[in-house]
Amino acid sequence: MSGLHICAVRQPPQHYSTALLDRLRIERGRRSEQSMAADRRVGVAMDFSPCCKVALRWAVENVVRDGDHLIVVNVQKEGSYEEGEMQLWETTGSPFIPLTDFSDPGIAKKYGVKPDAETLDILNTIARQKEVVVLMKIYWGDAREKICEAIDSIPLSCLIIGNRGHGGIKRLLLGSVSNHVVNNGTCPVTVVKGVDH
Repeated sequence: MSGLHICAVRQPPQHYSTALLDRLRIERGRRSEQSMAADRRVGVAMDFSPCCKVALRWAVENVVRDGDHLIVVNVQKEGSYEEGEMQLWETTGSPFIPLTDFSDPGIAKKYGVKPDAETLDILNTIARQKEVVVLMKIYWGDAREKICEAIDSIPLSCLIIGNRGHGGIKRLLLGSVSNHVVNNGTCPVTVVKGVDH
């Protein structure tokens, strides 16, 4: 038996390895939840109408937490573009625009948006009070399709959208943006009705 060597390998008890694996899974889950919480991107569809301001206030009061990213998604109608950047961004949307930039009237005009003082006040307040990073992303085209596209391309953790409350005939002719996004969006979508509904 000169060529045969027997080596004993002690296997840890089965319950030990299962307990260790469970502990590792729990720890990995905690780290994953922490990183997901730190990376929360709350979207608010915004056309600066009264119903969108109600949705923004609702999101700020009920959804947005300390350290979140608040992404204001704005969709402009298709139109003629004078600058080459707009043509380039038509398919992908604008780059993320920080709150300080879209508060500047010159920069806002460049993108074709007109944020009002009330909306800017809400956004500046939330940025200060909850240490939220506020960004805007602008798309050009059909609001229904572009908001769904924004959900996937940003990507958003959730989206809050206002409802104008069009009557049945007007909704049938124009289509409901919020209804389309609820049925086709790939993240949780909350529809907030305006105060006059």
